[in-house]
Amino acid sequence: MVHEIKKEGKYSYLEVGEGTPMIILHGLMGGLSNFNGVTEYFSKRNYKVLIPELPVYSMSLIKTNVKSFAKFLEQFIEFKGLNKVILLGNSLGGHIGLLHTKLFPQKVKALVITGSSGLYESAMGDGYPKRGDYEFIKKKSEDVFYDPKVATKEIVDEVYATVNDRHKLIKTLAIAKSAIRHNMAKDLPHMHTPTCIIWGKNDNVTPPNVAEEFHELLPDSELFWLDKCGHAPMMEHPDEFNKILDSWLQKRGF
Repeated sequence: MVHEIKKEGKYSYLEVGEGTPMIILHGLMGGLSNFNGVTEYFSKRNYKVLIPELPVYSMSLIKTNVKSFAKFLEQFIEFKGLNKVILLGNSLGGHIGLLHTKLFPQKVKALVITGSSGLYESAMGDGYPKRGDYEFIKKKSEDVFYDPKVATKEIVDEVYATVNDRHKLIKTLAIAKSAIRHNMAKDLPHMHTPTCIIWGKNDNVTPPNVAEEFHELLPDSELFWLDKCGHAPMMEHPDEFNKILDSWLQKRGF
């Protein structure tokens, strides 16, 4: 990472720029570097970009669930003395952002979700685990993207290490089950926070119909598509992703 990770109390996080707080929530297998493009762009446009490391593998097994992560996020917001934040989440991060917004609507001025779990049963952990088989893990990692080359050796190695670490694997499966249990279809119609939905047209993990359902159920949402794009638009098409988000934020006065 180009930016230094700060460590304060129980929190490790990136903080870049000054202005409106934008908190980025990474996914289950996603590192902070997945958001380099977003961080660089918005930190220069009057946003304070913060990316906390979520305690995916450090919480006790009983607390390894989406709700605990949403509460952890609220504690982080309190710790930093922030108010009226913009939340941006990919995959599991989107799900955490959605649940946090439901639990603490007064704290969130806008929500951005991309490839988010929260509606689709097999959004997480589909096909896992198959330990020890590097080629299988490589293929699964490549399937996350439209262009398999985005799954660099570094990304594949990280996923491979995770599924071959028994402790991490147990936590990964616990989170996957929690995400399935925590279906938010009934909650979304009551959530009036302005929401920007940015989705890859070729997302195999959370297919396009999931984005359409989010858009249908969330009362104040707009849906934007990225072509030739899989589950992580901010990685595959960072420039387009940033332009869409920037113009939406400007239009909404955020």
